[in-house]
Amino acid sequence: MNPIMINLGFFQIYWYSFFLLIGFGLGGYLAIREAKKYNISEEFMMNLIFYTIPVAFVGARLYYVLFNLDYYSSHFLDIFKIWEGGLAIHGGVITGFLFIYCYTKKKNVSLWKLTDIFVVSLILGQAIGRWGNFFNGEAHGVETSLSYLQNLHLPNFIIQGMYIDGNYYIPTFLYESVWNLFGFFFLYYWRNRKTTKIGQTSSLYLIWYGIGRFIIEGMRTDSLMFGSIRMAQLVSIITIVIGIYLYIYKRKENLYREEKYEL
Repeated sequence: MNPIMINLGFFQIYWYSFFLLIGFGLGGYLAIREAKKYNISEEFMMNLIFYTIPVAFVGARLYYVLFNLDYYSSHFLDIFKIWEGGLAIHGGVITGFLFIYCYTKKKNVSLWKLTDIFVVSLILGQAIGRWGNFFNGEAHGVETSLSYLQNLHLPNFIIQGMYIDGNYYIPTFLYESVWNLFGFFFLYYWRNRKTTKIGQTSSLYLIWYGIGRFIIEGMRTDSLMFGSIRMAQLVSIITIVIGIYLYIYKRKENLYREEKYEL
């Protein structure tokens, strides 16, 4: 696939950047809209989103660069070529969470009230963002055959997009995008249940995304490695464990939805 969406000669717009923008835009809009239902001001959410997105963006890039130091130490300027890909979602989630933690502590509001809103938008943005990987020809699986892809009943443009440098590859980007999309609908439903406790939606995000990413990461060929360990799988195991603990802990607190979203 051609990674360039619009080419004006002196200026190019990449599909990767386009899908990131769409993901951020829809996710941010949804978070602001949902926050209004629970008496959280639009101004508060706008300020939080305005600061969190660039912090998470930088964190996602630095995380990726740190695990590719051999390359970037000799190609320093390539660090800034984000349109070519190279954002690690775990790095973005970690730095974004830390910033939200500090921000909510400073403003004296509940961290988990806000993360319950943000994770629904986050997983939707992740589902959309994976299509940027598709156009960049990355985040795919091992080599496969044309007949294998045809048996999946995929649209022809996806099959052709998986033909990279003379070989067909398994579309793991698509698997994760679909998994995240289902996760979005599930988390959106769960968050709006009357008996949902503070933090449970956040915990279910950690579990849902962790399970999907662990399985799909095992199929990929471009994993960030720590020795012989796939970092995404290691982090996924950690997030699943944290998610299970958080879910049980919040359930025991017996805090109901009517109490939880008023700042």
